[in-house]
This record gives sequence, C-alpha cells and structure tokens, in this order.
Amino acid sequence: MAGPRADRLPPALLAGLPAAGLHFSGALKSAPPVAALPFDPTVLFAAALAPGLLLLLAGRRWRALPLLAPPLACCAGLWLWLVVAGLWSPSRAVLAAKLPEAVLLAPAMLAAGLAIGADAPARRVLTDGTIALGVFVAAAVAWGISHGEVVLGGPTDGDPERVRVQYQLAGLAIACAAGLASVRAALSTGWRRAPWAAVVLALAAAQLLPGGRAALLGLGLAVVLAPAAAFWSAGRPRAALGWVGLAIVAGLGFAVVLADPDRISGLRTLERLTSEGIAASARPILWSQAVDWAGASAPWGLGTGGFTVAAGSGERRGLYPHNHALEALVEGGLPGLLLWLGAFGGGLAVLLARVRSMPPRAAGALVALVLPVAVAVMVSTDLGNRMAWFALGLALSPGLLADARWGETRDA
Repeated sequence: MAGPRADRLPPALLAGLPAAGLHFSGALKSAPPVAALPFDPTVLFAAALAPGLLLLLAGRRWRALPLLAPPLACCAGLWLWLVVAGLWSPSRAVLAAKLPEAVLLAPAMLAAGLAIGADAPARRVLTDGTIALGVFVAAAVAWGISHGEVVLGGPTDGDPERVRVQYQLAGLAIACAAGLASVRAALSTGWRRAPWAAVVLALAAAQLLPGGRAALLGLGLAVVLAPAAAFWSAGRPRAALGWVGLAIVAGLGFAVVLADPDRISGLRTLERLTSEGIAASARPILWSQAVDWAGASAPWGLGTGGFTVAAGSGERRGLYPHNHALEALVEGGLPGLLLWLGAFGGGLAVLLARVRSMPPRAAGALVALVLPVAVAVMVSTDLGNRMAWFALGLALSPGLLADARWGETRDA
C-alpha cells in the first residue's frame, strides 16, 4: 500500500502531533515530569495546532457525504440551544466557565477531529503520537507511584507533598494507546506482531495502577473491538469474531488469576473496582438528582450550568451529572436531549455505517480513539469537555473525504 507523499507530510505533522498533545494534555499534566513545568502545555499545543490545521484545511479538497448533515445540524442546534438555555440558568460562575467551552471551543475541536480523522497522513500522525503519549504517561505514572509522587485515585490525605494523579485522564490516554497498539498487533504478521502485543500487555498492566475504573472498561472495549473493526473492514468477519472471542477468553482468564485479593494488592484500579464498587461513588446520587430535576424542570430544563445550583451544591462545576445525556436533559430539557442524541448518536451512526468502506487500519484506529472517550462521556465529563467534541469529530470523519490538491494518494 502506497505511503504518504512528501507534499502531504508537513501539514499532517503540524496538525496531527499538536492534536494528540492537546487531546491528552490533561493526562500529560498528570505525569510527574510534565507536572513540574512552569507553564500549561495545553496552551502550547493549542497554539501549535491552529496553523497546522489551517494548512491542512487549505491543502486538501474536502467532500462531505450527505449522512454528515443531520449530526452536524444537531451539533449546531445544541450549541445554539445551550446559549438560549443560559438565559434562565440560576448559575453565574459555572455558566461563565462552561458556556464558552461548549459553544466556542467545542466547534473548533469538532472541526479538528473531522479534518484530522478524514486525512490519512494526519490520522496516522495522530495515532502514532497517541501511542507514544500513552506509553509515556503509563511509564511516568508507574515511576511516580514507585517514588511516592503519585496518589492512586484518591485524596492526598492532607499530604501536600504528594501529587494526586488525574487518574481518569491518564487512564484515557493509556486506553486509547492500548487500543491502537492492539490494532497494530492484530494486523501485523510474523515476528512483527510480538512487539505490539508486548506494548498492549504493558499498557494493560499500567492501567491497573492509577485507579480509573471507566478507563479500564474503555481499554477492554478498545482492545476487543478496535481490531475487530479492522478485520471487519478488511472483509474478514471470521477473524473479527475470532479476535473478540480470543480477547474475551483472555480477559476472563486474567480475571480468574486476579480473583485472589492478595494478588490485587497495590493495583488501585482493581481495588476500587472490587472493594468500593459503584455504590461508593457519588455518581448514583448525581444521576438520581439529575433525573429528579429533569422531571421537575421539564420541558425546557434548568438552564445551562444550572444543575449544581439547583441540586444544592452551589457553584461547583465538578458536581455536574457525570453523564452527557442526563446533563443535556436536566439543563437543556427535551430539546437539549434530542439535539444531543442527534449529535453524538449521529456520530456513532456515521462511524458504524462507514466502517466497512474504510481501510482496515483507519477503521481500527478510529474505534480505538473514540471508544474510551465514549465510555467517559457516559460516566464523566460535561458538555464543555474538549475531548468529547474532538472524539465526536473523529467519529464523524468517515463522512468527510480529503484529497490532495496536487496529485492523488491512496488512503491507509
């Protein structure tokens, strides 16, 4: 299969690498070496992405398929409705922080995900960068734990010298990298498969350390379904089913080995999963409150950012409903929920409809990048989270076709 032309590489590099860094900058800030920097790397990645994305957009001929129209229209409608719903919101501080992210940053991240996901060289750079970042974050977290500089998914217990790892974000980076590495392992042949399999195993082991339960689920789904999507795209349905079966058997065997409580000592993710469970989380309370207030404020909702104030938590943005659909319903009412379903459900529909027509590695890569974030969307993050909108752009990107303005290249 033909590689990328030299005239396509510069904009792909300038867009793909900063996009990977911006997407996972929260995870990078969790890593002890980066946490010590005197500046926020998010700003650096955003500044680097802007010119690279403009070059990418200018250097391609873009063609949008008709199936993109409904979800993109719902995205635009949702952003507009969030502004309108802010008119009756009881919040001021949360609204002021959340609304610009949801209606200004979100469209930019969606556009970046669309363009980078649709362009083969940029997508390859994004996936390579994500694997590198995932390995770096995994190694840095493990190093930080061994040196007592990282607290495993919990409070610092009053010790200001210890840094609380942002374990959810670190787990997302590890999960996406593991999914991408599993696609490389599945599609490789002979001895080339072994190094990628080793990377997957190392990342899976690292995922047991930070404490992110949703990230562990995201990793499992990505490792199972991303290679299956690649096989399915390649016209190998038996290989897809075989991979799913093999991954499930391996996962069950791993669970049996770790069933002994002594074996999971120190593995904070499994400790939280087996001992604390979902009942120990604040999520069931937030979900119950969101459902109650959605009914009380129907059909128009509490207003953008209004949930925490109505629920008695005050202007504390961190106590949002922890579920995108519930957040759209309780703050945006029925219009908000319907528009959210059209936008994010439409992204899923586009990805599923186009997966068979994509090159195998591209199909697997998009599934690996989208699935862990999709899990996080349903148990964490709010509507202003940039990772959710970038992942939605990636999910929609199979509906956008990119050709070089000077000469044609074969997709990969």
